[in-house]
Amino acid sequence: YKVLCDVTRKRILLQQCVLCAPSLPQTVFTSCELGVFDAIQEAQRPLSAEELSVAVGASLDGMERLLAACTGLQLLETHQENGQVLYRNSEEASVYLTRSSPVSLYHSIQYSSKTIYLCWHYLTDAIRDGKNQYEKAFGVNSKDLFQALYRSDEEMVKFMRLMNSIWNICGRDVVTAFDLSPFKVICDLGGCSGALAKHCTSAYPQCTVTIFDLPKVVHTSREHFVTQAHNRIGFHEGDFFKDPIPEADLYILARILHDWTDQCCVELLTRVYKACKPGQCLLYEDGSGPLTAQLYSLNMLVQTEGRERSAAQYSHRFTGKTYDAVLGCKDT
Repeated sequence: YKVLCDVTRKRILLQQCVLCAPSLPQTVFTSCELGVFDAIQEAQRPLSAEELSVAVGASLDGMERLLAACTGLQLLETHQENGQVLYRNSEEASVYLTRSSPVSLYHSIQYSSKTIYLCWHYLTDAIRDGKNQYEKAFGVNSKDLFQALYRSDEEMVKFMRLMNSIWNICGRDVVTAFDLSPFKVICDLGGCSGALAKHCTSAYPQCTVTIFDLPKVVHTSREHFVTQAHNRIGFHEGDFFKDPIPEADLYILARILHDWTDQCCVELLTRVYKACKPGQCLLYEDGSGPLTAQLYSLNMLVQTEGRERSAAQYSHRFTGKTYDAVLGCKDT
């Protein structure tokens, strides 16, 4: 009987997922685009469906249906007052879905709605072709990935806002997964809007960060994202597959390698390796040597709270968030 009940529940869940699949993300997309959560936040009190329909310029019938769906998704909470249903944001909606929140995912949601979701419409073709679907989704040549991504100034700003919202959530956890304080000069390859660079300079006050990106990305970042107040963040214009990579103590590749084929990744990592200064000497995995590393480890004991480590100990840290961190050192 229990097995039959489990099978039935799984079948019902699968049916619900299939039947409701398009409506779940679209409910969030539309609510954010209309500004439902923003209107409630700005009012600083619960609002009725009628008040919200006026505030965002929507029909009352449509708004009532949208609010009911948001309540079902636990994005809104309700209570009755004088026979009228009033809606307030859930804690999650206030934190992640309002534009005014410092960790808002609003721009990420908008980019998903207007760009990523349209590409997913052609998932079957992507599986068959083994290629991205920008040409079918937007009618642009997708041979050059970033020409497609940055197909207009407006699209570039949207993409950079997406990156900003992602690093607002995960950035500090990533840059503090390892102690990066020994690295005073940092180069963020493909640093885009500078969001991760800001986390670096905040977490490590002695460091400077150079964002190495395409000229038009650098121009947009200076115009919209990195101000003169961020005086420890600089820029270097270029293509990291073609142009010399600036000298630095540490190179950051955040959400970069997953953009490219294995061949391109090997090419880029080889270029970074050649530019990279020799780093710390590493212990063998069993701790048996080399002698230099063992002696340095003793030195770290008497001078700091640190120690020398093996490559495996350096290699990977889980942040508990969406993105983890990997640190590699070039042997002395």
